[in-house]
Amino acid sequence: MRGEGCCPTMDLLRSEEMQLVQIIIPIESSHLTLSYLGDLGLLQFKDLNADKSPFQRTYATQIKRCGEMARKLRYLKEQMGKAGIVPSSLPQAPPKLDLDDLEITLGEMEAELIEVNANSEKLQRTYNELLEYDLVLQKAGEFFHTAQRSAVVQHRETEGQQSAEASLESPLLHEQEMSTDPSKQVKVGFVSGLVPKEKAMGFERILFRATRGNMFLRQEPVDTPVTDPVSGEKVAKNVFVVFFSGERAKAKILKICEAFGANRYHFPEEFSKQLQALEEVSTKTKELKTTIDLGLLHRDNILKNIASQYEQWSYLVRKEKSVYHTLNMLSLDVTKKCLVAEGWSPVFATKKIKDALHRATVDSNSQVCSIFQVLQTKELPPTYYQTNKFTSAFQEIVDAYGVAKYQEANPGLFTIVTFPFLFAVMFGDWGHGICLLLCTSILIIREKKYSSQLGDIMEMMFGGRYLIMMMAIFSIYTGLIYNEFFSVPFELFGKSAYACRDPSCSDTTTAGMIKVRPAYPFGVDPVWYGSRSELPFLNSLKMKMSILIGVSQMNLGIFLSYFNAKFFRNSINVWFQFVPQLIFLNSLFGYLSLLIIIKWCTGSKADLYHVMIYMFLSPTDELGENQLFPAQKMVQLVLLLLAFVSVPWMLLPKPFLLKRQHEQRHQGHQYTPLENTDESVEIEHVGHGNNSHDHDEEFEFGEVFVHQLIHTIEFVLGAVSNTASYLRLWALSLAHSELSTVFYEKVLLLAWGFNNVIILLVGIIVFVFATIGVLLVMETLSAFLHAMRLHWVEFQNKFYEGDGYKFAPFSFAIISEEEE
Repeated sequence: MRGEGCCPTMDLLRSEEMQLVQIIIPIESSHLTLSYLGDLGLLQFKDLNADKSPFQRTYATQIKRCGEMARKLRYLKEQMGKAGIVPSSLPQAPPKLDLDDLEITLGEMEAELIEVNANSEKLQRTYNELLEYDLVLQKAGEFFHTAQRSAVVQHRETEGQQSAEASLESPLLHEQEMSTDPSKQVKVGFVSGLVPKEKAMGFERILFRATRGNMFLRQEPVDTPVTDPVSGEKVAKNVFVVFFSGERAKAKILKICEAFGANRYHFPEEFSKQLQALEEVSTKTKELKTTIDLGLLHRDNILKNIASQYEQWSYLVRKEKSVYHTLNMLSLDVTKKCLVAEGWSPVFATKKIKDALHRATVDSNSQVCSIFQVLQTKELPPTYYQTNKFTSAFQEIVDAYGVAKYQEANPGLFTIVTFPFLFAVMFGDWGHGICLLLCTSILIIREKKYSSQLGDIMEMMFGGRYLIMMMAIFSIYTGLIYNEFFSVPFELFGKSAYACRDPSCSDTTTAGMIKVRPAYPFGVDPVWYGSRSELPFLNSLKMKMSILIGVSQMNLGIFLSYFNAKFFRNSINVWFQFVPQLIFLNSLFGYLSLLIIIKWCTGSKADLYHVMIYMFLSPTDELGENQLFPAQKMVQLVLLLLAFVSVPWMLLPKPFLLKRQHEQRHQGHQYTPLENTDESVEIEHVGHGNNSHDHDEEFEFGEVFVHQLIHTIEFVLGAVSNTASYLRLWALSLAHSELSTVFYEKVLLLAWGFNNVIILLVGIIVFVFATIGVLLVMETLSAFLHAMRLHWVEFQNKFYEGDGYKFAPFSFAIISEEEE
């Protein structure tokens, strides 16, 4: 166990050593103490008031108060968003603002903005009404002038035929000859306004039906959409004038206008009054526009003042709320003079926490110091790895499967190398790898700029920028081995080792090829591309390489299970899990890997399929031409015997040993020796991984035996299926290569063969988009997901339980922007 002043190990293989601590804090310094601990961010508090509801806790009022201030801040941010003002993120050093002063300031700002907005909305509504009124005066005026001109013409035509003169000031609707008795004359009225264009047809039909045709409607569409005074939205409208007779018809028309959302405006009949109304509307419109602009300028000045301090205000409110929320997790002492806190912290942080407690005592002028002590517990501690911006993405891949148990071997350390390598085996093309590297280099070079300016999807890519960089570098490496640059081979490391025996061979088959130089120094010889031998050769290479990689990674997983067993001093798992698993896997698939390597080194023509099949079916038969080394048959018999023995070795001894171990432990607890004689306090807790009462539980031998049987069957079948699963490396690699070849030959080269500039440009565009969309996006995602599956299932299931829980310290650095 490390000392108190030790530094963190930065060791990703094992999580940081944790300790359960208890802190007794005086009431007068509690707030400042929590603030300093939040700045430190190395202490995870336990909720000691879990039996209380949020409203029964000590600081519920303060949390409610902070929540109200957070609501006001959200309102201010919403107003800034509507005005197009972005809160300033530049670091400033304003005078320290107390929470009470901030509460008063936010209240004043909110009240002022509400008043300004209310006045602005009222003025804007009046302004929009005046604009509509102006349209009604113009359009309806045209109606009346047109009708008046028509009446004049009609009057002149009928002047000699009628005995009585028709007055030009009579109603616009032409009436039949009326009685001279005033009591029998019909008075015609009208209603004018605007109706939404989409409702105009229905409006006209309802008017006709409601008045039984005793009305006359004129409509004229407005050229541009107008702002509706009620909704504030742009709406296409028609100006209308409805002529009617009688008060009953008028009442019906007014109700219909209201139902259809038609805004009515008074229109004077006399021409002089119309001109006067137009002049008055124009003057009021200009005055209102000036007033509205001044109001908006005043509001913008208020919001700009808020924007310059918004981030500091928001941070202070979120910080205070988190402090009070954490204080609610602390237990109030019976004397009500101090708070008792319990939580987890890394061992290396002990000195830092003590220093923070001392500073809080001094700065708060408290007469009593906080008391810090370590508690002894059997509760499972949280898991804490110290990662940086490079290793965090790899650790997130592991944590997405499950958080490692405390001090369990962490796959994240090996994932840094194995994940990008498995991806590159499937993606191998150094041209595509360079494209990926260029894209991720932009994110890495400009990471300070992009860190706060990305959306959700780009934020995920930005967080994994170093992971993508490693994937790109490994893809370039495997692409050089495959000798593929957008599916085109190059003689980068020298000339091909082969040449045509005579001009008739024409590279169609290797039957006419002879070796004229030493072997190609690095990767696949370029002569194999374009020959009929390419497919079987690359198939053989990639398939066997996939098996070698898979067996190696599964062996690594088994060895990590050994390290876990040794670390936790579990000798039963060492001898009855690690050893038989290692023997079984390598007796079969380790032996197959050895045969592959021997065949490559010797150039033998042996059929490995035949060797492995008849190793089980006819183990005593002679191998003949399939023999790769002396005494191979005897070796196979021994390996086969070991594979069969390892299965009952895994299954039978462990349940009996666990039963005997339980019986010995149960007998040994009749007399318990004294422990923990130092100054630490021993305490038992109920929580994650509590094993303090395991010895009191009944040992169910049948249940343990069935569990071990399932585990044994799972491993035996999994060894076969997992090895086969690694063949996806071969399959996806060939698929990527073939797709790249199709795009190159059937798009780019085909377009080049037409000797036409336009067709060539189209071919290049199609090739670029197909390469980016299919090979650099879809194939990258596919290879990424398959590499993730190989790690989660085939690799981690050999040793990784992943049933721990993360260390979640109280830290201001990770306060969420969104308030609950």
